[in-house]
Amino acid sequence: MANTHNLFQEFNSNLQINSSKRERLIKSRDNLRSKIRKFFTENHSKYHPKFFMQGSYKMGTMIRTKDDTCDIDDGVYFDSNPDEVNCTTLQTWIKNAVYGTTESISHRSKCITVDYKADYNIDLPVYLFKKDDIHPYLAIKNGDWREDDPKEMVSAFNNEKDEKGQLIRIVRYLKAWSDFKGQKMPCGLAMTILAMNNIQTNDRDDIALKFTLIEIERTLKKEFKCLVPATPNDDLFDEYDNIRKNDFLSNLTDFISDAKNAVNDEKNKLKASNLWQKHLGYKYFPDGEDKDEEKVAARTIAPVVGTSKPYHD
Repeated sequence: MANTHNLFQEFNSNLQINSSKRERLIKSRDNLRSKIRKFFTENHSKYHPKFFMQGSYKMGTMIRTKDDTCDIDDGVYFDSNPDEVNCTTLQTWIKNAVYGTTESISHRSKCITVDYKADYNIDLPVYLFKKDDIHPYLAIKNGDWREDDPKEMVSAFNNEKDEKGQLIRIVRYLKAWSDFKGQKMPCGLAMTILAMNNIQTNDRDDIALKFTLIEIERTLKKEFKCLVPATPNDDLFDEYDNIRKNDFLSNLTDFISDAKNAVNDEKNKLKASNLWQKHLGYKYFPDGEDKDEEKVAARTIAPVVGTSKPYHD
């Protein structure tokens, strides 16, 4: 049985955003914030935008995609709506504020997206959070305000994190899988929640990932849902049709099969790494050494640390 834990550590490192891109991203974020503040000061002085970084950047689960891009969410918050404008108008004001920053700025349903082509995207969701409200309200294009609390999601994730950071790494591996496979795979938030709900910790990441995938499959076959542990507690799989659902479950089954082979059966580290690369990609997951390892008795890896559901293959 080949131990590929070190390969996963290298994979996790390869998924990190490099320092120069991170600096550009933060500089771009700050530039957008300055433009938005200036726009409202000059055009709608009764509005005072505040900002909150949320999503994967805040949780530490952001990854480089296979195209070497990434994205961040920078929420734009208002504590009042003096002119009582609708959602679309307030979003449009944000779009006008950042107009000309890049050649590609999109007005999407839940945010304004500034696309720094071939580098990164910055999403600007707009919220109304009055002082007496328990939760903020998200602006929906051509729709109404919807209660939505991204800070709750960050808090829920932080409450589940382990000291060794394995949950963060497992989330990153699942997101890399989704990015590599495409085919309308679940979004990054869904992968984060699936990992939170089904994590099976172990001293080795390859074993932890294998058992986590098994537990995800078990729970989804029982009930195909992915509830956000934050207001409004929506089901991210609610709009999946049977084709998309079955495609995801099929990809999951295939991944589990190769994960079992890599962890339980394959002695050669290069061949084991090739099994992982089928699902995690060849760009960032490294090749193992073309060398055999002695098979370890199954009983030494079957128990899963921190779970009441030990698995046996």
